[in-house]
Amino acid sequence: MSGTQESRTLHAVLGSGPAGTALARELVRRGHSVRLVDRKGDGPAIEGVERYAADVSTADGAREAIAGAAVVYHCVNVGYHLQVEVMPRVQDAVLGAVEASGARLVVLDTLYPYGETGGAVMTEDTPWKATTRKGRMRAELDEKYLAAHREGRARVVLGRSADFVGPGVIGSSLGGAVFPAALNGGEVPGLGDIDLPHSYTSIADVAAGLATLGEHPEGDGRAWHLPTAPAVSTREILTMIEQRVGHPLNIVTVDEPRPFGPFDEEFMAEYAEMFYQHTEPQIMDSSAFEQAFGAAPAPIEETVDATVTWYREWLASQ
Repeated sequence: MSGTQESRTLHAVLGSGPAGTALARELVRRGHSVRLVDRKGDGPAIEGVERYAADVSTADGAREAIAGAAVVYHCVNVGYHLQVEVMPRVQDAVLGAVEASGARLVVLDTLYPYGETGGAVMTEDTPWKATTRKGRMRAELDEKYLAAHREGRARVVLGRSADFVGPGVIGSSLGGAVFPAALNGGEVPGLGDIDLPHSYTSIADVAAGLATLGEHPEGDGRAWHLPTAPAVSTREILTMIEQRVGHPLNIVTVDEPRPFGPFDEEFMAEYAEMFYQHTEPQIMDSSAFEQAFGAAPAPIEETVDATVTWYREWLASQ
């Protein structure tokens, strides 16, 4: 596909978690003016990025957050136990704001709408068969986004990611519970069957993929799988980490939902319904995006290198 860059127009990123922050940096690197929005508007200064405080779960807050923006990126997340209640409210406010302003909307999405696949490879054509509360909620949100596009009320595109991994990613199954313990000799949790293939999307590829969708309006009106390295088993990734930290990992199997690392009892009680993601293969195919936009995901080895380096520096600064 060919595309036109909307250079020097304002790109508003809603949500300053790992994905939103990485995306803001990527958009600056591509030459765009960037506003990074969260409820507080604080945090470390990022060159070329305007930090802005707004509550985008409210209509007024969402309108203020995106004022003047040509492209809006919805990377907002909330506490896991609040998602079913709060995410639809955020959608209503953000979708209403872009419908009123005419800005394009790029939504960071998950694989949840597909539900259990029995290990089948997930493509953009995979049926949405979620049966969990959070899976059904995500599917309902996506149906509403795509309906708004079909009906001409907004210009919307969805970018779906597998589990995040990479520098700055802490709240992931391959994040703050794994890398610090690997570096410090602690217990490294292995969720479910770690010998099954499992896709992990580099946070750098999440950012680059969303930025590409923001620059290519001809991709609007559908869901895309963001560039993701070919699936390998979680055990293979743990072996890569082991090689880089220079000592054997103390891997502890977490074969049922229970608290571990940064994930407390409240989180795991909510996550229990999604635990199927660790008891069947989770294989995401991003070849459609790669072919359409001439993109390629980072090799998983490079992502592991960068993540180990980041965690080593982060731990040293604590």
